Amino acid sequence: MGNCSKTLKNTNPDHNPDGFYPKINSSDKVYQTPDNSDKAYRKTDKSSATNFLPSPSPLPSTSPAALPVVRLYGPPTSPATSYIRFALLYKPVTLLFIPSEKPDFGFETPVIQLGSDVISGSSVTILRYLDANFPNPLLLSNWNTYNETTPVVVTATVLQHKSLIWHLERMVRWGEDLAARGGRSKGDPVMGSARMEVKKYGKSYSQLLEVMLEHAQMEEKIVFPILEREDRGLSKSVNEEHARDLPLMNGIKEDIKTIIVLDTGSSSSQDALFTLSTRIKSLQENCKKHFEEEERGILPLMEATDLTQGQQERLLEQSLDVMPGTHSHLLRFFMEGLLPHEAMLYLDLITKCTDKERAGSIYRFLVEEHNGKRSEGRPTMGLLLKAKS
Repeated sequence: MGNCSKTLKNTNPDHNPDGFYPKINSSDKVYQTPDNSDKAYRKTDKSSATNFLPSPSPLPSTSPAALPVVRLYGPPTSPATSYIRFALLYKPVTLLFIPSEKPDFGFETPVIQLGSDVISGSSVTILRYLDANFPNPLLLSNWNTYNETTPVVVTATVLQHKSLIWHLERMVRWGEDLAARGGRSKGDPVMGSARMEVKKYGKSYSQLLEVMLEHAQMEEKIVFPILEREDRGLSKSVNEEHARDLPLMNGIKEDIKTIIVLDTGSSSSQDALFTLSTRIKSLQENCKKHFEEEERGILPLMEATDLTQGQQERLLEQSLDVMPGTHSHLLRFFMEGLLPHEAMLYLDLITKCTDKERAGSIYRFLVEEHNGKRSEGRPTMGLLLKAKS
């Protein structure tokens, strides 16, 4: 199988932090249009009438009210309906969801209506139609970069690595900006006072820490034991790496607590912010090196275990069970760290390896998160990138 990182092409490591997009796996031909999936757009669901989160890229000048209206008909509890509704959130359209136990057009599958066009069929059929009419971002782009011979749990692990590294890099940029200002000057007004911003930084770090710990536990309890049965001692060094970073992770958490209670702008606060920035940078470097080593030397060995497809699916199901926070209240946070095609590939794996009811609940959760909660605890990209200027 080679290097696991080749399973997914990271076409834009600095992608938009506040968007995640679906991707469907299909053997059908994909429309060959330029892939600008790193750009984000404002997206509105009529059930919430709220704009999607901002992008560092220029947004379309068209106001949400003037965007084309796409109507979606289907049972609200159906996984297929939730899947399409999820996908529509990432197109420059106004989504009008019309719950219907059976769509009014005589089809059993979900139906979308755009103008005089009425489209039903498989998810691939619907998403291909959407991509043809609204090519940015492409929801089916890069689907064929997934290597079907790669064990599904390996692909899921690599995707988790990608999300974690992206979030760590975001925290590094944010920490650098905090340290550069030292509490002496305000950042983005939407972040509130200096103390409020540090609290938001702490909340975001706590989310990241929970995903990181669950990911490490998943590898130690699910992935590595499979390899250990084939070759004793194979995963010992990797487990030691996990334990090595724990003091640093906890130290960062304590740094944040300290900064919150210090006088804003004081020399003690400035020193603590600098220490925080240094530590989060060290954690990011350690994790990046650790993940790369796993993807080069450990995860490719999973293919030699000759797991059947059923065994692979059960293995991934167990992996999801070991990461309950990541796949519930932190799922939106996790997805934000992935490129569009990567995010959808992850959901494809979940669909493949779990029952429809569970997969449907995951899709519904993502939609409900978008409709019911605003983004909190993360700075705008203007603030994050200022540290690099």
